[in-house]
Amino acid sequence: MASRTLIIGSSGQIGTELALRLRELKGKENVIASDIRKGSYEVMESGPFEFLDVTHKNEILEVIQKHEITEVYLMVAILSVIAEKNPKKAWELNMNALFNVLELAREGHIKRLFWPSSIAVFGPDTPRSKTPQDTVIKPTTVYGISKLAGENWCSYYERQYGVDVRSLRYPGLISYKATPGGGTTDYAVEIFHEAVKKGSYVSFLKSDTVLPMMYMDDAIRATVELMDADRPKEFNAYNVGALSFSPAELAEAISKHVPDFRISYKPDSRQRIADTWPQSVDDSMARKDWGWEPKVDLDSMVRSMLHGLHFSS
Repeated sequence: MASRTLIIGSSGQIGTELALRLRELKGKENVIASDIRKGSYEVMESGPFEFLDVTHKNEILEVIQKHEITEVYLMVAILSVIAEKNPKKAWELNMNALFNVLELAREGHIKRLFWPSSIAVFGPDTPRSKTPQDTVIKPTTVYGISKLAGENWCSYYERQYGVDVRSLRYPGLISYKATPGGGTTDYAVEIFHEAVKKGSYVSFLKSDTVLPMMYMDDAIRATVELMDADRPKEFNAYNVGALSFSPAELAEAISKHVPDFRISYKPDSRQRIADTWPQSVDDSMARKDWGWEPKVDLDSMVRSMLHGLHFSS
């Protein structure tokens, strides 16, 4: 029997596209999507779906046993902006979800696990340009604190119990197939929707705020490549780089295709979060260990986003 995959959080921005891509690669019957809420039409119609509350360990185990799951992608999280509004809820969901799947892996129910980290683990004391894989890490947000704790727990379970758990520190992710979930980099998705609908956008970040970004196609490919690679010698939440740009630079790239597009700026509380994050990351370890290399540049990403939104609207 082919290995079967469970995606927990398949209705989110990353989970939606991950489910569709894995079904293309592995066959729709071998990839079970799950979430506490319905997913997109494509996800719901293209293969098996289970309603699942990740905070209940027994529910996860039932789905694993029912479908004879061998690998799990845990894509559930409360992101940076929403987490700041309800720290306790964010901590409980983000950490309890991870503990549940780590324990199931320790007990032998999961052979391989993917859990996403984030550039949010970095803080104001971290070098902002080409942020190293191993550096000063003092996050100042609830989301970043939970991701740093998660990295440490994954490392612990790998050392103590031999759990095969893998992770990427995602930068800001850009996609038109699902709405973002309350992150500080969401402007880079919202701007395209507004460009298509209104021809203008009000940015909640300053014009010159440079952050690491990645088109979703590259993010999904990085995730799949890491899981297909030989098991790393030790746990690492890998830096993965692709693009770095500011709202002004992105607006300029959009205006080449939408000539009348205009952007204005009204920074809010999300600016304080962005100011603690890197402008670019050093991903040389990912390149060395499993051959990571981004493929989508800024102009091709802009063209793909505008094309996708034009035909989906």
